[in-house]
Parts: sequence; C-alpha cells; structure tokens
Amino acid sequence: SDGSIRLHQMTSECPIMQWNDSTNGQPIVALQWALTRPAVFFALDASSNIYIWDLLENDLLPVAKETIPSEKVVAMALLGEPEKANGLLGIVLAKESGQIDIQYVKKKWASP
Repeated sequence: SDGSIRLHQMTSECPIMQWNDSTNGQPIVALQWALTRPAVFFALDASSNIYIWDLLENDLLPVAKETIPSEKVVAMALLGEPEKANGLLGIVLAKESGQIDIQYVKKKWASP
C-alpha cells in the first residue's frame, strides 16, 4: 500500500532486496516478472504508472517509467512465450471503462 517492493527467496523470511517508496508512495496494483527475461519485472501503481525494473541493468531504481494518461489502469498482465527465442513480450492493460490494451515491450527488456 506504500509502494514498497520486496524480493524474497522461498527459503527465508527476510527479503533479499527491498525498495522503499518505489512508486513515490502510490499503492502497487500489480507486479509481475517478465515471462521471457527473468531479471525484469513490471509494477503498476494506483496512478496508472508502469515501472520497469531490470535488475541486471540497475538494482536500485526502475530503468523506465511509463504513464498511461488517457484513463485509469486497474489491472495488468504480461504475455509471452518463454520457450521461444523471439523475445516477444506484451503487456495487457485493463482500464476502468473495461477497455483492454495490449502493448509490446522493447526488445531490450524482453529478449532472453
């Protein structure tokens, strides 16, 4: 609810990494690992901002932030085929009106 993200190992209660206030205090609505690139994850906050984290590039801050200005985004899911080498990765965004948008992610965050 405060924008904090914690990365845990399954065998430990203590987080391996913790990022406080990663969304400037906005609650996180959704968070998902990239299906095609294990070091990348995406976070959606309550203000319709999508944060892209690439832990191989920077493990302190998101590498990109994209604001969806037109309408509030209420849910996010990722789609892709990890078993294929094409590295296609898409983000499905559900908006408050019920509209669904699918956007493709840049290759640098999608390629294995």
